[in-house]
Parts: sequence; C-alpha cells; structure tokens
Amino acid sequence: MHRPLPWKGSKDPYCIWLSEILLQQTRAAQGTPYYLRFLERFPSVQALANASEDEVMKMWEGLGYYARARNLMKTAQVVAFERQGQFPDSYEGLLQLPGVGAYTAAAIASFAYNAPHAVLDGNVFRVLSRFFGLTEPIDTPKGRRVFEQLAHQVLDTAQPARYNQAIMDFGALCCTPKSPQCTDCPLQAHCRAFAWQVQGQLPVKSRSLVKRERYFHYLVMECEGRVYVRKRVGKDIWAKLYEFPLIEMPALAGSMSDVQQHPLWREWLGDTPHEIRAMSMPVRQTLTHQHIVAVFIEIALQKEIALLASDYALVERQSLTNFAFPKLIGEYLNARTLRLNLL
Repeated sequence: MHRPLPWKGSKDPYCIWLSEILLQQTRAAQGTPYYLRFLERFPSVQALANASEDEVMKMWEGLGYYARARNLMKTAQVVAFERQGQFPDSYEGLLQLPGVGAYTAAAIASFAYNAPHAVLDGNVFRVLSRFFGLTEPIDTPKGRRVFEQLAHQVLDTAQPARYNQAIMDFGALCCTPKSPQCTDCPLQAHCRAFAWQVQGQLPVKSRSLVKRERYFHYLVMECEGRVYVRKRVGKDIWAKLYEFPLIEMPALAGSMSDVQQHPLWREWLGDTPHEIRAMSMPVRQTLTHQHIVAVFIEIALQKEIALLASDYALVERQSLTNFAFPKLIGEYLNARTLRLNLL
C-alpha cells in the first residue's frame, strides 16, 4: 500500500525532519499544504533559521500545537549555526535536537540514513496491537516499552526505511482506527484482532482524558482604526501567538454587566470614554487538554488607554491578517457573521 506524499522517498534530512515535525498530531492531508509552503519559503535549514519568529508562527497558523513551531525554529538555528547546516547522522545525535523525540529521531535515521530504527507512531501502535492481539495500554511507560521492543523485533533491518514507510501506510490506509478494511487485508489470516473480532477495542488506552473548561472574553478595543494586540508569553497555551486584551472568567458571562464587574475591565475602561458596539456569539476550540469557549466584545475608544501601552501595541485593523492568532481568533476575524449586536 502506498500513499503519494511529497516527502516520501526523500533522503534529505531537512525535508524529512520538516515533514515529521509538521505531521505530529496532524493528519497527512492537513499537513501536506503546510509542508509545501514551508519548503517553498524555506528551501534549506539555513533559510528557516534566519526567518523571524513572527513569520514562522504566521505560516504555522491553523496547525495547532504551537510548541512544535517554536521547537522547529530552535532546531533550525542549532543545525544552521552550531552544526554548519548538517543534521546529526545518528539516532542518538538526532535525539539531542530540540523537539526531536524517539519517533522523529527514528524516522529521520531510517529514512535519511537507512539506519535500523523502528518508528512507532499511532498507525504502528494500532497495527502491532491488532495483529499480535496486545492489550497492554499504549499510554503507559510499561506499554510503550512492550511496543518498542516488539517494533524492533519485527523491523526489517536490511531495509528499515522501506519497512517503516510500509507499516505506517498500512495503518493509514487499511488498518484504520474506524472501519478497518479487514475483508481486503493481506494479513487477515494471521491477525488476532480479526480472529477474536476485537478490532474496535485495540489498541487499549489506560484512561480517558478529562479536558479543562476555560472561558475567554476578548476585548476588541479600537481607537481611530487601530486595535490593541499583544503576543502571548509564558507557559500557557498559544505562547508566541497574538491576542486581544483578555479577561478570563470561571464561566461564560451571561451579560455585559458580568464582564464589566471584572477588575480588569474597571482598570482598563473605568475612566476611559468608550462605546460597546457588539458581542459575538460564543466560539469554541478544543485542544488536547482543554476546551476553550470565547466571546469577542467590540469596543470603540475615544482615546488610547495608557495602562495598555507597556504590554499591547496598537495596530491598524486591516493589518491584523499579518499576525499569527489562535484558530478561534482567526475565525472571528475571517467570519464577521459571528458578530451579534447587543446595543
């Protein structure tokens, strides 16, 4: 089975590394356009290393898991400036690069250098679990060790790159998470999950993820055609992306008066002449560990707010498309139908 993907068959460690980072937690169909755009704009690791943070984050916009983009830049700079543009040619050396874990190191080592290292992504977990009937949870340290040992045992060490690509393609095209193509599967006669009819129960995970609920109230404050924005910092979600002034509350505000009672509202807008023009309907975005619910409150200011000057910049509203925003802010900017005039 073969998936015609643009990075397949490449021996260039830069192209392989770029594709692997882009495809972490991302479907190939979604990641492919990003890969092509990145490669066109940054044809070498040196070009990527010399790019600005804002440009890279903007190009990444919409892919999510933005820590990958930050590690992408760090690794590019390490390879370009500390290693004279040369990627490590060993599995152990690749593991030393920022954001490169066991799977990515194995992929680069096998595809670029044909080194005998087995890849272990979601597709491979699923194929091995079903074929061998393994019920060890894949999200525990013990379970991962079991699957790592098995993956290396069955690896074709004579042609590891071809084998790794084949098992990943097989999981993506035939042994799929839902509705696997068991009737046409060439491994059916030896597959324990098929024999036991437990395909939908494998692989096993030890626990269900409980997602945290968060409620954001963005203040889109405009003064003479310019809007306040800032770059998020720290270790919270969406670091290095831009946002409007934010009031986070334990629940979604039921009315404007709920927001106006918040200390930040009183601090920013208490003495500033302003007009509340609109509030959007709630917008939702689901992350790995969190559900975000946000509303956007559009406010016209008669003068600038001095308290915001140290953390926020005033930018022309029409230039907002040049900034990298989280997905839900991008949806607000691109779909003005979200607006709901309240006053």
